[in-house]
Amino acid sequence: MIKITLPDNSVKEFEGEVTPLDVAKSISEGLARNTISAVVNGKQVETTTPITTDSTVQLLTWNDDLGKKAFWHSSAHLLAQAILEFYPDAKLTIGPAIESGFYYDVDFGDESLSEKDFEKIEKKVLENAKKGSTFSLYPVSKEEALKTYADNPYKVELISNLNDGEITFVTHDNFTDLCRGGHIPNTGIVKAVKILNAAGAYWRGNEKNPQLTRVYGISFPKQKELSEYLEKLEEAKRRDHRKLGKELGIFAFSEKVGAGLPLWLPKGTALRRKLENFLSEAQKKGGYEFVMSPHIGSKELYVTSGHWDKYGADSFQPIKTPNEGEEFLLKPMNCPHHCEIYKTSQWSYRDLPKRYAEFGTVYRYEQSGELHGLTRVRGFTQDDAHLFCTPDQLLEEFEKVIDLTLYVFKSLGFEDFVTQVSLRDPENREKYIGSDENWEKAESAIISAAEKKGLKTIVEYGEAAFYGPKLDFMVKDALGRKWQLGTIQVDYNLPERFDLHYIGNDNEKHRPVMIHRAPFGSMERFIAILLENTAGDFPLWLSPDQFIILPISEKYVDYAKKVSQFLENHDISGLIDDRNEKTGKKIRDAELKKIPFMLVVGENEANEGTISVRRRGEGDLGAMSMEDFVSYFKKEAAI
Repeated sequence: MIKITLPDNSVKEFEGEVTPLDVAKSISEGLARNTISAVVNGKQVETTTPITTDSTVQLLTWNDDLGKKAFWHSSAHLLAQAILEFYPDAKLTIGPAIESGFYYDVDFGDESLSEKDFEKIEKKVLENAKKGSTFSLYPVSKEEALKTYADNPYKVELISNLNDGEITFVTHDNFTDLCRGGHIPNTGIVKAVKILNAAGAYWRGNEKNPQLTRVYGISFPKQKELSEYLEKLEEAKRRDHRKLGKELGIFAFSEKVGAGLPLWLPKGTALRRKLENFLSEAQKKGGYEFVMSPHIGSKELYVTSGHWDKYGADSFQPIKTPNEGEEFLLKPMNCPHHCEIYKTSQWSYRDLPKRYAEFGTVYRYEQSGELHGLTRVRGFTQDDAHLFCTPDQLLEEFEKVIDLTLYVFKSLGFEDFVTQVSLRDPENREKYIGSDENWEKAESAIISAAEKKGLKTIVEYGEAAFYGPKLDFMVKDALGRKWQLGTIQVDYNLPERFDLHYIGNDNEKHRPVMIHRAPFGSMERFIAILLENTAGDFPLWLSPDQFIILPISEKYVDYAKKVSQFLENHDISGLIDDRNEKTGKKIRDAELKKIPFMLVVGENEANEGTISVRRRGEGDLGAMSMEDFVSYFKKEAAI
């Protein structure tokens, strides 16, 4: 008798061998029809995979994230099959599911793929899908696998890193691929497909390796869902922060300055400063002290912290000085600097917690193919803070940081997010520093704090920082893609590596616990997602230009300047449009620039000391005195 435990902890018993599909049928025929994948004892498998011992089983449909993963991974095989039919000499590499869809990396050799080829490949994918071919996974010896792919160096490299007994192939129709598994029952489930684009990608992300063509696609079980997705994609293009950033004068890039190094224009700088002031006020109330650290540090600093050992080879290389053997690094992290700030004094347990905050710019060498607007850059500013506390204070301090992060998100309208508990990879502990005991304490603290705050969490193994586990705030953008913004991390390791201590009530030295936190994450990525979520219609308090004064002729420019000065004195920022244009055109231009208030001034306003107020999206609000407008504005802009 085999006992199957389902996610609701109910148990079903079966005589002899059983499959996930059998389990689904035992519940209902409808569930069996909709089940496309399963998780057995934590591993995603096919619905036909035999289960021979007592197991936990989760049945997956298209509505589950892991169900979509199996669907899209299977679709990648269909894409690869179609590509080979048109490009028989192409060499396939890997084809994983991603958050929205899938890709396949292909070496086309002397041939190339262009957008005009997409349609014929899509048609071939659907033609093959209609055959309803079963995905069949089976083991292959290492010798046989190497022989099969003798003319494909990419597959040979992958197989060479695997052990005999853990290599599997998957076959559907006339196509076979090296694969670990996790497929839908058959190709007939795929009813709609779209190739989204093709881009260059280095083999295994290494610029020293050959460049491949990464073909991106997405598929659905219904044509209607593809149509809805493509509409959403068009909306996302309209909201693309790179497009809006240029149109609204927020940021720019320059080849001469360097890839991945954004230039903040006046309006973008005003936006950043407002965000920084907003968080600075909240941090001041929370007992934070503000510090500043340099943009570079001695290489030895990052050797001590462990950053050089973990990231040095793939980061900006050391800066050499005229002194023999002296080397500096562009700052990749703020935390080592803050550890050294903590060490400048001797602290008692009565002095803790110490909370050091800094808007610190850091530099990391992202591969050129991974750079993307403001979301992936090489130089970015973190709203960083590091808290040093006693072990007894850890849980309370962590909860306070959660509260601060939630306050930031709520104030800026980020409601569609989940919190991710990022833990160590249980199978690869070499990636991390520190003792198992310290890791277990840190992971327990994060899980307890998240539970106490009632956060909706998901657990991801292998996503922890090398020095400690994290609670990451994953925000969805306009296309539904998840981005990590806020992060909170517990760290027992850097205090040891930097030999930090405080004097306890027993008059002995004790090691503090360190919390790393950044509610925004990085100013660059936060502003990118904010631009896309708001489509450039920022909250009133955050708008770089909150008003624009429109004098109806040159005669009233002096009065416009008087109004502008009055509003600026009340911390309301804006500008004057004194162009020789009709008022209607000025209003239309201001609407396109997404300026919240248009203040028209002419003879009546100048004589009466008033302004004619127009609000974007609402229209004419009538005449107001300058004092009444300030009161109205302050009420509307309140956070």
